[in-house]
Amino acid sequence: MCQTIDNNLTISMKKVNYRNLPSQLSLLLLACLLTFSTTIYAQDESVDVTAGEALYKANCAACHKLDKKATGPALRGVAQKYDKEWLYKWIKNSQEMVKAGDPTAVKIFAENNNSVMTAFPALSDTDIDNILAYTSQPKPEPVVAETPVAGGGGDSSGVSNDIILGALALVFLLLVVMLFLVTNTLKRIAEANGVEYEEGEKRIPLWKAFVQNQFLVLVTSIFLLLAAGYFAYGWMMQVGVDEGYAPVQPIHYSHRIHAGDNQIDCKYCHSSARKSKTSGIPSLNVCMNCHKNIAEVAPETLAEGEEYGVDYNKEIQKLYTAVGWDEDTQSYTGEEKPVKWVRVHNLPDFAYFNHAQHVTVAGVECQKCHGPVEEMEILEQFSPLTMGWCVNCHRETNVNLAGNEYYAKIHEELSKKYGVDKLTIAQMGGLECGKCHY
Repeated sequence: MCQTIDNNLTISMKKVNYRNLPSQLSLLLLACLLTFSTTIYAQDESVDVTAGEALYKANCAACHKLDKKATGPALRGVAQKYDKEWLYKWIKNSQEMVKAGDPTAVKIFAENNNSVMTAFPALSDTDIDNILAYTSQPKPEPVVAETPVAGGGGDSSGVSNDIILGALALVFLLLVVMLFLVTNTLKRIAEANGVEYEEGEKRIPLWKAFVQNQFLVLVTSIFLLLAAGYFAYGWMMQVGVDEGYAPVQPIHYSHRIHAGDNQIDCKYCHSSARKSKTSGIPSLNVCMNCHKNIAEVAPETLAEGEEYGVDYNKEIQKLYTAVGWDEDTQSYTGEEKPVKWVRVHNLPDFAYFNHAQHVTVAGVECQKCHGPVEEMEILEQFSPLTMGWCVNCHRETNVNLAGNEYYAKIHEELSKKYGVDKLTIAQMGGLECGKCHY
């Protein structure tokens, strides 16, 4: 095609001015580039990039990243580095090529610490074409989150703090003016009714007038005692109740992304909740099960983090520093640093609570006590965790007898005693002091 255009250009040059030569060359270059661009792998209409993405995530993402080395090399643009037929053989059985002495295969095998690549004989050539098309896509540009600009500060409703302060100042000024007008009006009314003050006469101070009025003193004292008792009782009742407590953690962890967007089961990380008294804080090795390969988040997720003032990629780097993970060598350095997590839910020592009894035996969902964790960017204490809150739950919750022969006989006898079909936890002895305080 380029040759044809060149011939046409040679013929046409006899008819055009020399000054038009740069524009003709530009057209020639553009035509050649358009012709060459049709040969790029990712633009081939016979491949399905969407299907390639699904196949990549199912078969390749465990060991490969698109733009960074992981267990295996980065795969973006791999279709342009190697012959297509060679890639078919390599993906279907890389070790066979290594054993056969293929120089490229041996070199790649050595560069990646002799890590054996899983064979994928079930993938067809079309499947591999789709995967290569996906890996040939250009790297997406970072998405910049739009931040609203508010002059002079503002609150969540968009109202400027300066406007609020100005309105309050205007109201205060109006009150002062009104008091001044009312005072003058009262003076004029008093003068009109013949009220006169003798020269040198002094008014009784307000505090002295108050002290001399014994009834007013008694009523005020009773009111102050009742108010003080009310606020003192309220303050003492909130001791140890941290509902809404959401501390800042040394490494930001978004339950919204992990439990919400990615639907990771709570008990995958908090595995001891199934069989132990406490749910436990997962070790960083659990985090590395996924984040060994997930070193960066998608641009759209990164933009979401900016709305919360968090850079997720930097938080992942904090994790790597804590566990001593070297991205370049894909190995642990042994230089670990402890992470000082801040506890969110904390019962007093005299209260006994067993996660296994509630999660495994009773089948209570995590959200029953911890709230919609899958929606929380920053974890907070959802429930008050007070004695009254626990007692009410025991009074309202029926005992689940499905497949539980231990309670069958007791349930039958107590049902007759209370005249009910289903027993609550309280009717089964769930309110006995020794159940929680031992």
